[in-house]
Amino acid sequence: MSSEATINPDTGETVEFKAEIRQLLDILVHSLYTEREIFLRELISNASDALSRVQFEMLTSRDVLDPEAELCIRIEADEQNRLLKITDTGIGMTRAELVENLGTIAHSGAREFIKIAQETQQPEVLDVIGRFGVGFYSVFMVAEWVRVTSRTYQPDGEAASWFATGADSYTINEAERTARGTTIEIKLREDAAEFAKEFRLREVIRRHSDFVPYPIYLGDSQEKVNQQQALWRQQPQQVEDQQYQEFYKQLTLEMEPPLAHIHLVADAPVQIYALLFVPSGAQRGVFSLRREDGLKLYSHNVLIQEYARDLLPEYLRFVQGVVDSEDIPLNVSRESVQSNPVMARIKKVLTGKVISILKEMALKERARYENFWQEFGIFIKEGIASTYDENERATLHPLLYFRTTRFPEQWSSLAEYVGRMKAGQKAIYYILGEDSHSVAYSPHLDYFRQQAYEVITLTEPIDSFMLLGLAEYEGFPLKNVASSDLELPEEGQEPENETPETVDEAQVQDLVERFEQVLGERVSDVRTTNRLSGSVARLVDPEGTMGQEMQRVYRLMGREYEVPKKVLEINAQHPLLVGLLQRDAADPLSHAIIEQVYESALLVEGLHPEPASMITRIQEIMEAAVKRG
Repeated sequence: MSSEATINPDTGETVEFKAEIRQLLDILVHSLYTEREIFLRELISNASDALSRVQFEMLTSRDVLDPEAELCIRIEADEQNRLLKITDTGIGMTRAELVENLGTIAHSGAREFIKIAQETQQPEVLDVIGRFGVGFYSVFMVAEWVRVTSRTYQPDGEAASWFATGADSYTINEAERTARGTTIEIKLREDAAEFAKEFRLREVIRRHSDFVPYPIYLGDSQEKVNQQQALWRQQPQQVEDQQYQEFYKQLTLEMEPPLAHIHLVADAPVQIYALLFVPSGAQRGVFSLRREDGLKLYSHNVLIQEYARDLLPEYLRFVQGVVDSEDIPLNVSRESVQSNPVMARIKKVLTGKVISILKEMALKERARYENFWQEFGIFIKEGIASTYDENERATLHPLLYFRTTRFPEQWSSLAEYVGRMKAGQKAIYYILGEDSHSVAYSPHLDYFRQQAYEVITLTEPIDSFMLLGLAEYEGFPLKNVASSDLELPEEGQEPENETPETVDEAQVQDLVERFEQVLGERVSDVRTTNRLSGSVARLVDPEGTMGQEMQRVYRLMGREYEVPKKVLEINAQHPLLVGLLQRDAADPLSHAIIEQVYESALLVEGLHPEPASMITRIQEIMEAAVKRG
């Protein structure tokens, strides 16, 4: 195996590595990993990126060195001498770029990688390499020395070389090279001699780089090893499920298979090839290659954008995959691609397809959809809140699933809720709360429990935002059971099993006055209500003030607003308050009971500023109860 350049690593400029690079090399050189083959994946990935970049340059200019050269990757191995050479015809690098890209990588995340490597101390940390843009340095897991020789695509550019052994410095020098692109020569360590065997290289390439969109030639025979054909450009009926799984792993490096895939090949209303995936979880794996949201965008098999965020609405940003369209002009720039009208048409098609697949999953694979909902439901709710188009918003309604008071341990769709509504029910009822436990004890549910009305429980922060865009469903308005002006579904009917009246009108007025005297300006009003049965009291907003939903929105956004003083509604027939009337109004214990009723209501609403402050008062009331007993 001959070299393309004449280089003497003992001459030229020797440069010390930055401190973090020395740390990185020390980790790689002196660590034993069980899957060191990852280095080849990283070098092939870098070569593929270089080929994509020069291909993009040639879309708008022919002023490129070797414009007719085949875009490919060539790998040669010398088993006897443990030498490996990887050559691409990509964009190449100047001397300055060699120094910037290979000698100074603090900007690419070396510090973060080192931190994880030192904390994890596991072989699996190897896969984190690609995540931090330090993939080239994985070569030092197998190399005694590495020589990189490169010539830029610019016709008047000169070749340069970079040489390092994994020690504290590297050598940069001029080189002789006539062809555009980069060659990486590797002297393999004895314990890595397997990577000079063609069968082992073929195995690694097919496992990790089978769908690289450029031919990878191996050995003296220059056999093409990878499939190369873009999977997304094949007809869906020609692709096996296992191929989708393998492609997803190569695209993302996620270990868990995706929940669903969408393979779309269409000519109208826009020419498009797309292969999209719904991941198994909302959080990217530690080893994920996809560091940002967005799809890979190709035009004529040319990579235009690595992370295109204009192909799907923001609320579907969890979707991963590839989109290719020949309708996008070849001379479109990376900066202006989002303003191209074709993009809007592609976005509409892809959005509709993703939503359609999710609806189908909800109907036919309920367990799988519930897994999706638990991971990604927050994104669908975000879509309801952020989408201004009523029609688009309506398409998301079938994807919404909630817990309810009737079925607190399972998910129910809005359609299922409506199907269970009582005869004559004219609204969908919901309750907002901090968590499922506080909601379960909410006094706002008293009437609805008594009358057996099902109520949707909303306990996520996003729910307040979602409600701003979810006013009704199928003609049924959504109503908050905590609203003071809510028209009861069976207005005028008495709750079932109501406690017989035990206090007269004068006693009720006395009770209200006692609460007003103790609480003073902390409440805007005190009044009785027939909405409570098992609960003593509840807090509601005065009419004409900002509703509970908007208050939560303002609070979550950190916006300044004045919390309206609440109205305290009391259940005058409750045994606790009936017993309170038997005590003198001036009795300190009566004051303590009134304070506790009010602060308990604050606690249930998630409004108490300092719950621990109630402990002394509760103990005082308990001591009085014990003495009385």
